[in-house]
Amino acid sequence: MKRAKQAKAGEPGTGRAGSTRAIVIGPYVSGAGRVDLTSRSPKARLDEAVGLARAIDLDVRQTFEIHLSAIRPATYLGKGKVEEIAREIENGEISLVVMDCALSPVQQRNLERAFKTKVIDRTGLILEIFGQRARTREGALQVELAHLAYQKSRLVRSWTHLERQRGGFGFLGGPGETQIETDRRLIQERMTRIERELEQVKRTRGLHRKSRRDVPFPTIALVGYTNAGKSTLFNALTRAQVRAENLLFATLDPTLRALQLPHGGRAILSDTVGFIADLPTTLVSAFRATLEEVISADLILHVRDISHAESDVQGEDVAKVLSELGIDPNDSARLMEVWNKADLLDHDARIAVANAARRVPADRRPVVISAATGEGITDLLERIEARLASERTQLALTLDPSDGKGLAWLYKNSEVLERRNQSDGSVFLEVRIAPERAELVHRRFPNARAPQLHAARLRKV
Repeated sequence: MKRAKQAKAGEPGTGRAGSTRAIVIGPYVSGAGRVDLTSRSPKARLDEAVGLARAIDLDVRQTFEIHLSAIRPATYLGKGKVEEIAREIENGEISLVVMDCALSPVQQRNLERAFKTKVIDRTGLILEIFGQRARTREGALQVELAHLAYQKSRLVRSWTHLERQRGGFGFLGGPGETQIETDRRLIQERMTRIERELEQVKRTRGLHRKSRRDVPFPTIALVGYTNAGKSTLFNALTRAQVRAENLLFATLDPTLRALQLPHGGRAILSDTVGFIADLPTTLVSAFRATLEEVISADLILHVRDISHAESDVQGEDVAKVLSELGIDPNDSARLMEVWNKADLLDHDARIAVANAARRVPADRRPVVISAATGEGITDLLERIEARLASERTQLALTLDPSDGKGLAWLYKNSEVLERRNQSDGSVFLEVRIAPERAELVHRRFPNARAPQLHAARLRKV
């Protein structure tokens, strides 16, 4: 029924001296009363919960994997388990208990009374991580909004004097308003202010996206399970120095950089927050302004840690979040899977992964890479360019030597893939442009035509 493990002294990631001593409990429902429909193994789920705890430097002293036949309304766990864990908490001088599940306010309050220490659930833990990771004003606002929504629903556990009445002036709460009602109203007012600020952020991002479309460069977004290697890949593709660590949720704030494609084209690459199983809906909602970079992208690269034992299940979790954002995870024209961390596979596993990739239909075939070593990056860039080219119009045209304005217009309004100065002084150009803007090129340059040879070359990539 239960598996308890004592963390070894000096074990990597067990926490630093002076950090909060914690226990992580994985209470997973199984058997006839099973309500947990995830296909992930309990061990993998518990390991991930420990990783989340250590991501904010908790000193994880012990873990419990508990299999439940049913969830108890009062304490989630059975009475015997609560008493057993309470003894472990007292003996180990534990000051925080992390429950890898979603607790109701009543369950959280009752467990804190039984354990005589602070208890947080999975949502609370993820919110703590996000609170530490946010670096920009936008990120901080999004985290605060999600935290306030979470806190608002749990005010009941913070007050034992709900019958207390308070009078006061209009702005402090009218006569007869209880303390809890006042707090809930103040939280709602703060949430409304944050939502207004985030709406301005959304409008600003929308203007930035419009200006990028007007250039226009195609946009590419990296998505994936947390710690799949998105930021390492981002750095490898753009030669940027974005924070990339073996750490859950190392990236929260979106970063955009120019990406140079093999045949001279350019694109805008966006690194986004990682997804995770049971990502709180409050976070998905709060981070929608950021995630709109994904929603509006021309191409989405789904980065998967192919060396992870739960890679397939993690992929399913990402697909669920994409669906929540209104993106079809089966849209092969817009999504491309990137199987990362191939360098962590042994010889036999590499062969198996390569064979699995080859069995996928060509329009959905993943690219196997290692962002850390650079393996497969060239192939990935060529595949990106081929995919973008298939969705955009390519034209070839020749400009008179005196048409400097026309040349400047093309550089401003299209991607110039090739330029050759010819012997008579004219300039030959191959450009790529969004289909809806092709008519603008034809009107200004009637001699523009489809570059058959260049298109054929790209189709072979």
